[in-house]
Amino acid sequence: MDIRKLHYFIAVAEELHFHRAAEKLNMTQPPLSQQIQALEQELGVKLFERNKRQVRITPAGSIFLEEAKMILSQLERSIKTVQLASQGIIGHLNIAFIGSAEGGIMVDVLKIFRERFPQIQLNLREMTSAQQWQALHDGTLHIGFLRFIEPAKDINHYSLNNETLVAVLPDQHPLAKLPTLSVSSLHSEPFIFFPRHLGLPFHDLIMGFCAEHGVYPNVVQEAIQMYTIVNLVAANLGVSIVPSSVSVFQRSGVVFRPFEETAPPVPFYAAWRTDTNQAIISAFVEILKEKNPS
Repeated sequence: MDIRKLHYFIAVAEELHFHRAAEKLNMTQPPLSQQIQALEQELGVKLFERNKRQVRITPAGSIFLEEAKMILSQLERSIKTVQLASQGIIGHLNIAFIGSAEGGIMVDVLKIFRERFPQIQLNLREMTSAQQWQALHDGTLHIGFLRFIEPAKDINHYSLNNETLVAVLPDQHPLAKLPTLSVSSLHSEPFIFFPRHLGLPFHDLIMGFCAEHGVYPNVVQEAIQMYTIVNLVAANLGVSIVPSSVSVFQRSGVVFRPFEETAPPVPFYAAWRTDTNQAIISAFVEILKEKNPS
């Protein structure tokens, strides 16, 4: 089967209009109609029901649409893999992540990358967003998963799914019995936070959220890593406000509660160097976008 027929079929299936599909493919309508007819004859299956008013995809066509997309996606991946192999690409990637990013998309991307490119050594480190940004500038880090980015030469980025903010409390705290919390209910509580200089934008985002509702946290203890903050809360040293992803820790002695107020979105980015290891990084970013399309 001519692979071009799959592209033609997908365009018609997505547009459900031969003229628009032809324009999308930069061709005229008659040859496109002929190619679709030829594809149906080759498959022995009717893919579209069409009349002068409309084009509808058949049940068989809907199934073939998913299969066609998978075939083209696999073909693109295979081509990329062969191209990398032909270039003799072997090497390593230095990747860093913040503590709250240990699960979710990062793990999925790392797993897929390892399966596709087992010859690439991955060096992983946990670092704060500020440490990652500096390491990206210094060239000692290739890819980072972090909370803030700034415009910078030789560094590109991709926005991942935003999170929200949640409160973390000792499980014996009176407020722990409530399903949701008002920010104002925390006004007299001792807080555990990470140092402002290690994550200024994220730190200020939380403090701004609190101040908006008349709460000015009394920080009695600082900790760099999110799981350390959770452990200190479990020790009943105070409460904290953390990204919702931190709730995956789910250790005993703490509860996570959403806020009644609308919390600001917590940004999460992947950032990478654009001047080194371009082929390897490009392959990594491709998988990243595959798992987290914009």
